[in-house]
Amino acid sequence: MVLQRHGHRGQAVVAFTVADVGYLRSPEGRLALAATAELTLAGAALVGDIASLRTRFGERAAVLVETVQLRRRAAAKFDDPAHWLFTDEALQQATAAPVAAHRARRLAGSRVHDATCSIGSELVALQHSAAELVGSDLDPVRLAMAANNVPGVALCRADALRPITRDAVVILDPARRQGGRRRFDPRAYTPALDAVLDVYRDRDTVVKCAPGIDFDELVKMGFEGEIEVTSLAGGVREACLWSSGLAEPGVRRRATLLDRDEQITDAEPDDCPVAAAGRWIIDPDGAVVRAGLVRHYAARHGLWQLDPDIAYLSGDELPAGLRGFEVLEQLGYHERRLREVLAARSVGAVEILVRGVNVDPDALRRRLRLRGSEQLSVVITRLGSGAASTATAFVCRPSR
Repeated sequence: MVLQRHGHRGQAVVAFTVADVGYLRSPEGRLALAATAELTLAGAALVGDIASLRTRFGERAAVLVETVQLRRRAAAKFDDPAHWLFTDEALQQATAAPVAAHRARRLAGSRVHDATCSIGSELVALQHSAAELVGSDLDPVRLAMAANNVPGVALCRADALRPITRDAVVILDPARRQGGRRRFDPRAYTPALDAVLDVYRDRDTVVKCAPGIDFDELVKMGFEGEIEVTSLAGGVREACLWSSGLAEPGVRRRATLLDRDEQITDAEPDDCPVAAAGRWIIDPDGAVVRAGLVRHYAARHGLWQLDPDIAYLSGDELPAGLRGFEVLEQLGYHERRLREVLAARSVGAVEILVRGVNVDPDALRRRLRLRGSEQLSVVITRLGSGAASTATAFVCRPSR
């Protein structure tokens, strides 16, 4: 066990060994973890807690502290991580439980090989729905952790670019971080995305990617299946590549909104007019925007676009379950004029949404110097194109 830098928020993290994992899984290690979990391990108490643990557990203190702190962070992704083992980078990349469960539902009844299983976050979702299941990884430490996290699932050490199964759907999650830093070039993933697509070109595959991946680059790499963009808890979590054999016929792009249990695909109608703002403005879920399905989403919900190149939508009625912004006033965007309008409405707190205009919401909020008691929202966007485009502000009351 050694200490490394580049962990969560830049703090030192532990580089676990297989021996460390063996200790943490032993009866002695489990008791030590239980004792460590009773401590605060944060703020002013951290130094004293670590000193106490070093007195009791010697050199094992570092892995105990790291494991307990990672389990606490993991509560944001997993329902019950109290007995899981993690490394810092593995936790950062691990699939959130609801996202993994959604993917498992699409693969229900299939024979599945998770070829980059890491600590087992996909395996735990698949173990009761897949017809057969095996996990593999090149990292012996993560494999040892997966054995703890998902007992009973067959595991082996293998290179993802050297297939070890046949007639199984292969799940791949190339690493997009190194030393805590994100890698945005898919050819710099580990393993490289172009190599993954080439090796498994004739297999049914499911490949996890960063949500910001360039769709045009995927086409250049020869990908011809479905791109699914998934959101959860208000944030876009991933883009998932489903090979042609697993994609729904006629679907090339899909937005999955887990919070609303809603999916939109490019096989749906996209008849969506462009018109002036109605009673409500709607900011579509990020997965819809990222998947390029704004018009399809609008057509489904009876909405229209404010501008053909801007993702804001409008309607005279707010669709059930959606958050919207009721338009109170529309004005050409000028900072002084906006300040006057908000002051006249006695606004003291404002949510600012911006698209298509170079405005920093936090900086603008500070400059507005609001002093009132009301809480409203301001939507700032560009309407029109070229010389005819104008920056417009909508003062709104949010639905919730």
